[in-house]
Amino acid sequence: MEYAGRFSDPDSRFADPRSTPSFAMQRLTQLYRVGRWLVVMGMAAVILPDGLIEWPQPRPAPAPAPTAPELETDVGDATKEQMTPAGTPPPKPITQRPTPTGQCPEGMVYVSGDFCPGLAHTCKHYLDEKKDRCGDFYETSRCLGPTIKKKFCIDTYEYPNQLGEKPLLSLDWDAARQLCEAADKRLCTADEWTLSCEGHGRLPYPYGYARDKEACNIDKPYISPDDRAYANPEKRAAEVARLDQREASGSRESCVSPFGVFDMTGNVDEWVDYERGSFTQAPYRSGLKGGYWGPVRNRCRPITATHNRWHTGYQVGLRCCRDPDVRPPKEAQPASPPPKERAPKKKSQPRAQTP
Repeated sequence: MEYAGRFSDPDSRFADPRSTPSFAMQRLTQLYRVGRWLVVMGMAAVILPDGLIEWPQPRPAPAPAPTAPELETDVGDATKEQMTPAGTPPPKPITQRPTPTGQCPEGMVYVSGDFCPGLAHTCKHYLDEKKDRCGDFYETSRCLGPTIKKKFCIDTYEYPNQLGEKPLLSLDWDAARQLCEAADKRLCTADEWTLSCEGHGRLPYPYGYARDKEACNIDKPYISPDDRAYANPEKRAAEVARLDQREASGSRESCVSPFGVFDMTGNVDEWVDYERGSFTQAPYRSGLKGGYWGPVRNRCRPITATHNRWHTGYQVGLRCCRDPDVRPPKEAQPASPPPKERAPKKKSQPRAQTP
């Protein structure tokens, strides 16, 4: 039995118009015309010199902006300052000790020089590039920007500034300031400390351009600290003694800066007043310079300013500075004797007149 539905009859008015032969032919004709037009346009774009269509061209990549040289005024433990073009060789470091001038108290060194805020050095080879430990620098440097004249006094040794004694350990920045103020001194600024270390020659190390673990107390094996023992007041002293690798101040005669300041790199980290720092966030005003006895940077320029003023590291000490006397003290002169009193002149008697 054949189904006689309304959609089975192609002539029905309800039949789908897309199923009719005339509609299919119209679609094929339209597609043919479009295709032919596309072929003609493509051939014209290839054959003609400039083409009929301006095809979009990829934009050239922008030229990289010039990068500023990395300076030795960096902050933190993972920054670097090297690999910049070398400039004019600096003057040779001062080897003789400065003569006393009477402007600083006993036990302090008078420092006067031009400080360079932005200094560039180039490292020849690294001992550990990740930790920024350079084994040897080229004997050239470049000062970027104007210099600043500085005059000040600095302790010859780390606090307590006594030859043959080990420096003080494990105190925060506020305690270090109080110790200096009690001695009529102050903490060194970071720039003062740097100038005292590098000298007029702006050396990367106080003793020259090549790192020398025999010159200063550096590169000793790292001992992992026990944080719980260090935080426990009853066990802290024993933990510090286990970690301690200090040496007596002045025990290494080669660890001296061109100005005559000892143990500036290595031995203990030294608190400084980082004037460009902040009291509330890093980089902090409480800076550390010089590194300690372990395998760290141990150079004149780098500063660690990632610790706040309450930090008490087991390897942290200090050194004090002060302003020089404006005039050397004058020797007391003996008092001159009082002038002698003169006897009063006698009045002359009037002569008697003769009658």
